[in-house]
Amino acid sequence: MPESTVGKANIGVVGLAVMGSNLARNLASREGNTVAVYNRTFARTETLTGEHPEAGFVASEAIDDFVASLQKPRTAIIMVQAGAGTDAVIDELVERFEPGDIIVDGGNANFHDTIAREKRISPTGIHFVGAGISGGEEGALKGPSIMPGGSEESYKTLGPILASIAAIAEGEPCVTHIGTDGAGHFVKMIHNGIEYADMQLIAEAYDLLRTVGGLEPAAIADVFSEWNKGYLESYLIEITAEVLRQVDAKTGKPFVDIVLDEAGSKGTGVWTVQNALDLGIPVGGIAEAVFARAVSSKPTQRAAVQSVVKSRPEIQKVDASFADDVSKALYASKVVAYAQGFDAIIAGAEKYGWNINKDKIAKIWRGGCIIRAQFLNRIADAYDENPDIATLLEAPYFADAVAEGEAAWRRVVATAALSGVPVPGFGSALSYYDSLASKRLPAALVQGQRDFFGAHTYKRVDEDGVFHTLWSGDRSEIQTTGSSH
Repeated sequence: MPESTVGKANIGVVGLAVMGSNLARNLASREGNTVAVYNRTFARTETLTGEHPEAGFVASEAIDDFVASLQKPRTAIIMVQAGAGTDAVIDELVERFEPGDIIVDGGNANFHDTIAREKRISPTGIHFVGAGISGGEEGALKGPSIMPGGSEESYKTLGPILASIAAIAEGEPCVTHIGTDGAGHFVKMIHNGIEYADMQLIAEAYDLLRTVGGLEPAAIADVFSEWNKGYLESYLIEITAEVLRQVDAKTGKPFVDIVLDEAGSKGTGVWTVQNALDLGIPVGGIAEAVFARAVSSKPTQRAAVQSVVKSRPEIQKVDASFADDVSKALYASKVVAYAQGFDAIIAGAEKYGWNINKDKIAKIWRGGCIIRAQFLNRIADAYDENPDIATLLEAPYFADAVAEGEAAWRRVVATAALSGVPVPGFGSALSYYDSLASKRLPAALVQGQRDFFGAHTYKRVDEDGVFHTLWSGDRSEIQTTGSSH
């Protein structure tokens, strides 16, 4: 390689598909950054550098030249497909990097993989950072929300670089050091889980306004645009209005009517639910969103049931206040989804030894990412005022907001049930709220059943200890030395 390019770049990007190319362009557009680029297929590198000469990229055809073009400590961001491809690039860089250099995985990796990779690479003295990057192709180019893990030492070098390209919300870059090893990818996973729930709740609101409220997509778009001016203001509400306004050029029908109603999934929502189950954290709002996509993608089962259903419930009559009720139910359900997501973050931090600042996470989600929304400021305020609150639903602002919308929330769920309109997100969120609000739950009976068939024991409300009833004997109660489980 030319001597003039040796040690020229302060940051490198490996993998130049759309996300990697956009991230490289974003980096190059910021003052003080010189960006080295490398792709396994050199033609893609040539295309990027040819289309964007203004970026001043330091391009390399060989991995050795790419490494040589980086200043020490070398810092490279990997933007390749998760899995074997990522491992292959990591191995190539580890062979060539030195202690103190930094490898960043900016893909949607499973945080368990990130933990394992960091553990494997750490003995070499090379820093491995798993960084969640949210905002899609546009965010990568114009400013994403970034959730980096890794060591504090690596963040001293990496932090200013990431801050230079992150979205800005209220004067603050949407990036913060999340925690060690897999913390960044874990928080990105939860972000995506919340995103699933948010999208499902918005879809249910649309379905209610159309099926029960009788509004056409263009009219619902106007409703969503109005909502976006108030407490529901968010990126997802904004783009929903845009989607609902779109008219299909081929048929003249609303775009939403020509799209097959089978929703896809890339897996991060599933990961969220799986890991929440492992952590013992109820995330019903997220789970129902995942399941709703799964149900939509079962055309054979749907057709089978529809073939035997002889009649459907009559749509309930509603008045002009219905849209306002739906907005309040949507907001309350969103609060529950975010509360469940943060519960999972707290539990994950405890299990994996991460020192995660919840208020900072809420702040970096205010810009760049898909779930950016006005009320993230309220979440940040809640955790800033009391980092140890048991649930966001306890915070005064959210407690008041849910209380104010509770009657509307119940009316909407009841109307949906009576009209035969599925609202798994709204319904699950309300049941979760009612479960927390109820002074006594039927779990007492469940525990009695478990003791009957499996001697799983139970605790009493009136004295300490763990007990078991001799169900197959004289049904007397004995105190045990085990723990109730």
